[in-house]
Amino acid sequence: MSRVSENEKDSVRILKNCDETQEIKNMPESSIGSSQHEEQAYHQQDLVDGTPQPLSLISIQHDHIYQETSHMTQKQWDFHAQDVSGPQASWFSETELESAIDQKFLMGTRVTGQLFSSLFTDEASSLLKSIPPVPDEVVVKPKAPCNLWRAGTLQHGKQVNAIAISSAPHHVYTCGTGYIRIWDESALCASDKAPQAQLNFQDPRTRVLTCKLFPDEQSLITGGVAQALTLWDLAPTPQIKAQLASSGPVCYSLALSSDAHICLASFKGFVEIWDVQNQILIRKLEVPSYGSRCVDITGHKFWTGGEDTKLYSWDLRSYQRLQQHNLRNEILSISHDPSEEWVLVGLKMSDIVIVHAHRGEKFKALVQKYTQHHNLKFASCGNYFVSTRNETVQCFAAPSLQKLFQTKEYYDVLCCDMSPDNQYLVTGSRDGARVYQLLY
Repeated sequence: MSRVSENEKDSVRILKNCDETQEIKNMPESSIGSSQHEEQAYHQQDLVDGTPQPLSLISIQHDHIYQETSHMTQKQWDFHAQDVSGPQASWFSETELESAIDQKFLMGTRVTGQLFSSLFTDEASSLLKSIPPVPDEVVVKPKAPCNLWRAGTLQHGKQVNAIAISSAPHHVYTCGTGYIRIWDESALCASDKAPQAQLNFQDPRTRVLTCKLFPDEQSLITGGVAQALTLWDLAPTPQIKAQLASSGPVCYSLALSSDAHICLASFKGFVEIWDVQNQILIRKLEVPSYGSRCVDITGHKFWTGGEDTKLYSWDLRSYQRLQQHNLRNEILSISHDPSEEWVLVGLKMSDIVIVHAHRGEKFKALVQKYTQHHNLKFASCGNYFVSTRNETVQCFAAPSLQKLFQTKEYYDVLCCDMSPDNQYLVTGSRDGARVYQLLY
């Protein structure tokens, strides 16, 4: 197993405000480097495997705060970009390189299946400029919503702590205390529709805090204030399939692997790893007592975080801790993008941190506004996400963090989910759930 080197430096880029993204995005890269002569401040590096790292300098450029200790440029900041350590310009074939690139700017590098790394001359630059661009009309780009409108209200009857939405035909599952209500598509654009069905717990005091819908949308798993995780069959008739006895009184968060074979349940001080296909507890893994409020899975790695302000990554096969990021604020939510390459972290000060799941890259959008509830949900297309902070609902483009729209509700938003086809956003609060239709 490859562990993080103790002398590896953590790199962070800080954006001062999500609303100022466009201005920051257009700032010349040279101004970032020149700011080192303007002002210097010290920044404590993250801990790796519990070992303090040396202090490094950060640069501050007037009102645009960029904390930059990596060599990433804005153009390299792309959720779907290749690793900077890998081959570059891989769209050229070996034959094209040998015929088009003169030896005087190859700098002695051999072109033999491996791409070179050298400075381009003016001749090479003009050659690249002569290649015609791909017309915009032939490039398929996922759309991002420009606004939303309130479509309906789901009268759950009690506080809604967790929500799940299935794809077409859309069904919404609102979870609270004592029961789960199922709403069909006709209720999404109404305010007085009755639920299609209600799933009652054996103990009416059971309070659901988290739920996950399986990829095939035939099963749902719930956790919360109970002595068990509950696995539900949704078709043909919704009913309890199994009770997975847990050793903790409160399950704060659930995470489901992309193949739905593994489910993680976070409790105070430990994480349970379940084989949900066979209803077998694989392992009970001890984690920091105040670092297990949230959990998520990306490939063979999972992430935990909580009140101790640290984001931990763990190997799902060896169960060893891989990394530790000190984010300096309590972690309220963790979510990943559909490619499982990037991880979103919502902090108590409303900040949003974006961490690469495999490389040491990290970006932070500063909001600096105290919040009690912070939920994050990526769209299935991967080019935008929704962030709810207290009563505010915001949508941001990814990876630019440009704010697309914003709305406010009467009460704090406790949970949210988006439909897999990116048509609906549903939020839950103390008086029920609200359905929004996304406008493109």
